[in-house]
Parts: sequence; C-alpha cells; structure tokens
Amino acid sequence: MFFSTPWFASNKPRPNAQIRLFCFPYAGGGASVFYTWSEVLPPTIEVCSVRLPGRENRIREAPFTRMEPLVQALAQALIPYLDKPFAFFGHSLGALVSFEVARQLRKTSGLLPVQLFVSGCGASQVLDSYPPIHALPDAEFIKELHLLNGLPKEALGYPELIELMLPTLRADFAVYETYAYSIESPLDCPVSAFGGLQDGRVPRDALAAWREQTSASFKLQMFPGDHFFLHTAQAFLLQTIACKLQPVRSLNP
Repeated sequence: MFFSTPWFASNKPRPNAQIRLFCFPYAGGGASVFYTWSEVLPPTIEVCSVRLPGRENRIREAPFTRMEPLVQALAQALIPYLDKPFAFFGHSLGALVSFEVARQLRKTSGLLPVQLFVSGCGASQVLDSYPPIHALPDAEFIKELHLLNGLPKEALGYPELIELMLPTLRADFAVYETYAYSIESPLDCPVSAFGGLQDGRVPRDALAAWREQTSASFKLQMFPGDHFFLHTAQAFLLQTIACKLQPVRSLNP
C-alpha cells in the first residue's frame, strides 16, 4: 500500500493482500532490513516495514530515547492502516517495541494483531540486567557493541558507517535500557517467539517466558545462527511466518 506517513514503507505494495505484516527493526536498523521479505512471502501478505526517526529518509529527525513516547507515536501512526487483519514481527529491540505497541493499541482502540512474532529478545518481564552502555564514550560504546554482538554484520569493517549509526544506536539502546515493564493482562492473540541457537545473549528460557504474555496459543522456535539469524536463516524464518499466517489468510478468500 502507499503510505502517507514516513513511519512505514513498503517496497512492494500489495493492495489486494489479505493481511499486513508490520516489521519492527532491531537497534540501529531501518525499514530496508525487511525489503527482501516481499520477494519470498506469499502475495497475500503485504510487508510493511517500520521506519523510526533517526535513520534512512528520517535521518535528520531526532530519534526517540524512551519507550513510552515512541510507542504512543507509533500506535497513533498505525491506526489508519489497520483496516484489514494485521500481524507484528519485531526483532531484538523491535520485538519489545512491537509488544508494547500491541498493548497500546489494545488500550486505545481495542485492536490486536492476529499474530505477534517476537524474535531475538527475551520476554519483557525477564529482560537482562546488563550494565547500561548508551551513555558511554564512543570508543567504549563501540567496544561494548562488538562484545554484545549488537552490530549487524554488514556494518563490521566500516568505521565510517558505524560512526554515522552511533547517534541512532545510542538512542535505541537508551530506549531498551531505560524500559520499565508494567504488569498488564496477557494479550488475547497468538504469540510466537523466535531465537538463534548460537545467540549467547538471549537464552531459550528467556524466550519461553513470552508464554506468560498471551492467553492464546504460544510457540517457541529456534533457528540456526547467532543474534542476527533473521538474515542468515531468512528462508527458514519466512517459511515459518507464512505458515503461521496461513490460517488467517484462509479466512479471507
């Protein structure tokens, strides 16, 4: 679909699609992270990438540094595009943001995604308590990013690119590190949690804890790869997402 807002992008609009899949990127990522997904997923699914301030064609906008205002703004921007069934996929920070946006939509409009896919992130109520790094000097911040595997592989070896990404990465890590979970009733929509078998930062039990956040069905699935398995195991991941959305699509012939 054509978006009249900078918040979302679709490199392959599908106006006749039966469901919209809104994809929330990891820290420092933009809408382009998901551009290849449209080439793989069935034409009945329209991939709608979330583009936050501070990156790509919004590079001149100040990025958010706190979860609550980000979620409120994003939920409001979504409303005009929820006129058909929709699902959320979020990876790492994007998983946490997508979860909170789903809770915000439930409060403000009574709407929920037909599926919530949370990837590469422990459940909101059991997030790790590593020392915060978003306010460290540049050299230390970059060192910690490397240690945490917090940089996408395409950025490694390009110091200029990393330097350009630093303000957005700092802001995104600030969103994550200052996040405070609040207890609410579980979501009444299916939740699928995905993890990388070699991701040392997000253990299986932290992913399994997402079960507590849904009163509907829950599925945990692990994929080969590290924290960025969504790239290295993309075909397997998208096949899983398409299968999960098949029952939804079959209701809309």
